[in-house]
Amino acid sequence: MLHDGFMENRASQLEQALRRAGVRVTRQRAALLRVIAASEDHPDAAELHRRAEAAGAGVSLATVYRTLTTLQTQGVIDKLEFQGEPARWEAADQRHHDHMIDLDTGEVMEFTNDRIERLQAEIAAEMGYDIVHHRLELYVRRRGSPGA
Repeated sequence: MLHDGFMENRASQLEQALRRAGVRVTRQRAALLRVIAASEDHPDAAELHRRAEAAGAGVSLATVYRTLTTLQTQGVIDKLEFQGEPARWEAADQRHHDHMIDLDTGEVMEFTNDRIERLQAEIAAEMGYDIVHHRLELYVRRRGSPGA
């Protein structure tokens, strides 16, 4: 669970990013930014809109999309495009992690694994490269589930 000070700091960073981009931070956008800052999962735009509406933001879905795009351009959030799913979003200030996507439930789980990281670096080095950036996505089904 994110503590209030961290969420307030993250919301402030998001607000500063919008201002740098020349976007006016309205009451509705400020409420949306608080929703984004409080997100510990990987919500899509529709889910962020639903949460903002539940918080009384009165923000349109189009504004949610425009705001997300601007925040991505400013480098403060990352757009995650998983196979066959709407784009999802997460804060860009997190340490490196990979994702496992449950094909049956749509759940996105974060994980880190030192062995995988070492193996990727070894493979790149064997081919004469250094890894600059990477994303690993594992699409999974729980063992014994239909379709597995």
